[in-house]
Amino acid sequence: MYDQFYGLSGRPFQLTPDPHFYFESGTHRKAMSYLGYGLAQGEGFIVITGDIGAGKTTLVGHLMNTIDPNRLTAVKLVSTAVSGDALLQLVAEQFGLDWEGKGKAELLSDIEAFLREEARAGRRTLLIVDEGQNLPIAAVEELRMLSNFQLGGHSLLQIFLLGQPEFRTTLFQSPSLEQLRQRVIATHHLDPMEPEEVEPYILHRLGKVGWQGNPSFAPDVFALLYDHSDGVPRRLNVLVSRVLLYGAVEQLTRITASHVRLVVAEMSADGGFAQARPIAAPVDAAAAVSVPSAAADLDELVLDQPAPSITPEVVPLRFTPMATDPDVSPAAAESDEFARARSLLAEQLRVSAADPETDVGAVDSVTVAALQDQIANLEARLSEQDDALRRVLDLLIEWVERDPVGAPAAREWAA
Repeated sequence: MYDQFYGLSGRPFQLTPDPHFYFESGTHRKAMSYLGYGLAQGEGFIVITGDIGAGKTTLVGHLMNTIDPNRLTAVKLVSTAVSGDALLQLVAEQFGLDWEGKGKAELLSDIEAFLREEARAGRRTLLIVDEGQNLPIAAVEELRMLSNFQLGGHSLLQIFLLGQPEFRTTLFQSPSLEQLRQRVIATHHLDPMEPEEVEPYILHRLGKVGWQGNPSFAPDVFALLYDHSDGVPRRLNVLVSRVLLYGAVEQLTRITASHVRLVVAEMSADGGFAQARPIAAPVDAAAAVSVPSAAADLDELVLDQPAPSITPEVVPLRFTPMATDPDVSPAAAESDEFARARSLLAEQLRVSAADPETDVGAVDSVTVAALQDQIANLEARLSEQDDALRRVLDLLIEWVERDPVGAPAAREWAA
């Protein structure tokens, strides 16, 4: 609808990956550099990871559009959770080989024969495996075995592995994949776009469909779009598409920040905004909160292996309320317990001091000691409670700073 209203030749922000709209952000430029390096080497594995909607599929589509089919035979496999044998069947099918009714040994022989024929014809072979996080380790190992095929000391098959962040963790932390890790010659993680890249990204995609300045955008629109999409291309596409649809319905020729806010409010109300960005999970004070480490970009061709997630210690709030009234909060009950113990101890000491003839004896000594221990334990628990609350509040502050949309919910939770 909005494409017709604004005189566009197509929909520039559709969710289906289209290499025609490829935009070379900083992180995509770096990924293309590593892919180009890998193609030049003609062997080993190249690993590209990224969050959902980061543009991995569009990146691969752009790469395949640049490949000369007379020099390189490239096939793409979108993997599923299949066994190793089933993966070999999928690979054979992509190479145009008959696989039905054949065992593993025969399949491997046919694949090797195909790769040798390609090499003798002067063509190299590239296998691109997308959605690698779906593959079990046994299937990944079969890919390593395929990379063993050689002719005259040269590898017959090169493999690009694409997947979500968990695939990177599996690949670099599974003990059984050590041999494959030694063959990874380059790896890169696709990060979200930077704030200053949002405007060029939007105008680039609009320009691909004949945009002539209608609608125009107020300068503060792009920063707001970044804030509500975190710079993730797919989330940004969802949001901008809805903004343009709103503009068409309202017959707007200029999009302002107030229009974006109205669209965000509408999407939040009908639940559609969950497609644009995930809703941050509330902080659970009784559970450890895992904060993923940021992947650093190194100059080496083989990038850093991901460090384990950092899990800051969060002490659970351990309340032992004495009250049975359901309307009494645990914190209030513990405070009452603390005050009661102090009162009993003070009363015991007052009685002893008021009557010097009274033999406090062993019973009173034990009582006093018990009360003192109880007070010390309560003080320690209250100190733990304060420390835990501080940690939780620090985590909430960090969440609010990273997630402006979730800020109201965070403030309500903290209150």
